[in-house]
Formats: sequence, structure tokens, C-alpha cells
Amino acid sequence: QAQLVESGGGLVQAGGSLRLSCAASGSTFSIMTMRWYRQTPGKQRELVATISSDGSTTYVDTVKGRFSISRDNAKSTVYLQMNNLEPEDTAAYYCNGQRWVGGILRTYWGQGTQVTVSS
Repeated sequence: QAQLVESGGGLVQAGGSLRLSCAASGSTFSIMTMRWYRQTPGKQRELVATISSDGSTTYVDTVKGRFSISRDNAKSTVYLQMNNLEPEDTAAYYCNGQRWVGGILRTYWGQGTQVTVSS
């Protein structure tokens, strides 16, 4: 059973930067596909960025060129570097991890961290 704990959220002005961290424990982090999602009240959770076990990355179009996802397997941590933040990036950000266990795809979620971007 993996546990994910996010940190790094906060209040920032438009144009500023934040780095979110997600520390994993209790599982084999290096083989997990890790993702960052975000959610605003009344809306569905949106996939923001993905990093696979081999380090390949994908992003939603609205954050391409501004956000960067990375991982440090030695620290069992995934990061989301967010630059040039916009008010539209305001949301609760959630870390997600997935891995196959005995033929079953296991999914793990963190508790979320709030990012607020003021105009």
C-alpha cells in the first residue's frame, strides 16, 4: 500500500512560481507512473502532467511550456515545477500514483495541496 503526501502549495501572484512535491512511501516508487491532477469546486478533476517509470512526460495543453514534472527515485518523490502561473491555475493539486500489483492496477492518491494564484 503506497502513501502519497503532497506539499508546496500556497498563494502566489500571477507570473510567479511554485514547486509542488509528492513523497511516496510503502511501495516501489521507481516502477510507478506518477501524475498530477488539479480540481476546482464544481469541476471534474483534470489531468495536468504524467511521468512514467522511464521518465517520459506528457502535459495538458494549457500548461505546456510553463509546468515541468520530474521525479527523484532515490527520494521516492515526484515534483511539479510551475512557472508563469496564471489565475486559471488556481486549484487543489493532487498527486496520483499507479502500478501493477499481481495483475491488478493499483491507484493511490495524495490528500491534495491548494494553489492560489492572485491577479
